[in-house]
Amino acid sequence: MQVPDNMLPKITAGFSIVPPAATNAFHSSTESTAIKRIEWEQKRNAYLEREQKAVNRLPYNERQIIIKRYTQQEPVFDYQVYNEIGMSERSYTRLKGKTFLDLAYAPNEVVYKAPV
Repeated sequence: MQVPDNMLPKITAGFSIVPPAATNAFHSSTESTAIKRIEWEQKRNAYLEREQKAVNRLPYNERQIIIKRYTQQEPVFDYQVYNEIGMSERSYTRLKGKTFLDLAYAPNEVVYKAPV
C-alpha cells in the first residue's frame, strides 16, 4: 500500500511499433520496475533513518511529544498527550511548535522561499 502506482510492474503484454535499441540488450519493464523500487526503498529508508536520528537528538520533553503523538499505532489526540506527560495546554502547544522547528532544521532538509 506504500508503493506508488507508477512503481508497480506491468502484468499485461504491450505492443510497440518502435524498433528495439541498437544494443539488442534485453530490457524488461518488470526488471526496471524492480530496480526503481529498490532504489526508492533505499532512499526512503535513508530519509527515515535521518529523521529518527533527528528525533533522538531532541531534548527529553520534545522527544516525548513526538513519540507519544505521532509514532503510535492508534491515533492519539493532543489533549491525551499533554495530560499524560503532565503539561499545561499552553506549554504543550508552545513546545510542540518549537519541536517542529527543531525537527525541520535538524536534517538540513529546509527549503527557504524568497518572498514574492
